[in-house]
Amino acid sequence: MKINPGGLPKNYFKFTASTKKVNKLSLMRCTIIIIFIVLSEIIYAQDPEFSQFYSNPLYLNPALTGTNDLPRMVLNYRNQWPDHGATYTTYSLSYDQFIKNKNAAFGLQMMRDQELNNLILAHSASAFYSYHLQVGFNSFMTFGLQGGITLKQFNPRNLVFPSGIDQQYGTVSEWVSDLYSDEQIIYPDFAVGVAGQSEEYYGGIAVHHLNRPDESITDGDQKGKIPIKTTVHFGAMMHRLHFGLLSRVFTLSPNLVYQHQGTYKQINAGLYMVEKSFIFGGWLRNNIDVRPDSFIFMAGLAGQKFRIGYSFDLTLSKLSNYSYGSHEISLIFSLGRKNEIPVRDKLLIPVI
Repeated sequence: MKINPGGLPKNYFKFTASTKKVNKLSLMRCTIIIIFIVLSEIIYAQDPEFSQFYSNPLYLNPALTGTNDLPRMVLNYRNQWPDHGATYTTYSLSYDQFIKNKNAAFGLQMMRDQELNNLILAHSASAFYSYHLQVGFNSFMTFGLQGGITLKQFNPRNLVFPSGIDQQYGTVSEWVSDLYSDEQIIYPDFAVGVAGQSEEYYGGIAVHHLNRPDESITDGDQKGKIPIKTTVHFGAMMHRLHFGLLSRVFTLSPNLVYQHQGTYKQINAGLYMVEKSFIFGGWLRNNIDVRPDSFIFMAGLAGQKFRIGYSFDLTLSKLSNYSYGSHEISLIFSLGRKNEIPVRDKLLIPVI
């Protein structure tokens, strides 16, 4: 090995710089994890959330199962705080279908939610059933049930602590991962919901985690019980609005979603605007008793058989210096002929 005039190995500074970089990154990851654990003790468990709530109808309210009258497939992807790596990432795939001669519908949904680079990982599968009742000429009520099972994993082996890093080569010592064992728990979960619509109004109420499942990995930890989540959603459809010299027709749909889970209370208020195949939306998300949390902007495109939407959450709170917003994509496919697409879908599920 060649020796430099200072008496140090030629690649000494390369090793040192690499080690400092690894230590800095590891310290940052540990800090984020500690903050997450502390916050978890304060606010308890909270469900993953989607900003495009009506683009994931089964997740919003089991009573919305089969509101398309046609077989429907929905894909959702959400990446929260992407500049910190895979901090919070959620995937959802659902299918639902209305059975006309039974006035009922069924649905299936699979979800994957990963937090802090897979430190916490959850897989869930749910089945849905809803009954549809016509109560007027153009008014409907639906009642929905949901039952599912969740596998939740805690993977501390994925953590990297500064004490476990080789000071010369930047590699992780094997003994660090041996000190911690991965844990997992499986639990059932149930929800109910009711929804209604008239020609110009739609709304509903859903209650999730009726059985308050225990997701703690430590025996006797009562804080591991998931709080019941209550969701109230309401909106209106306003047609035949004309603007400009060409009298272009716009459809506006102001709507509101309120959610309460444990000590967490949140209101999303905003509207959709539709002009032919183009969809735009904006909402203010407000965490009650705290302050406005974020502004949500959405843009989408709707065809006869598909809908696609993209939304961005602009953080308004002090976390804006660290969160850098969230991205969300939704895809909705109606598996039927063009002339079969019902009008009532556009009433109960306003747009994308």
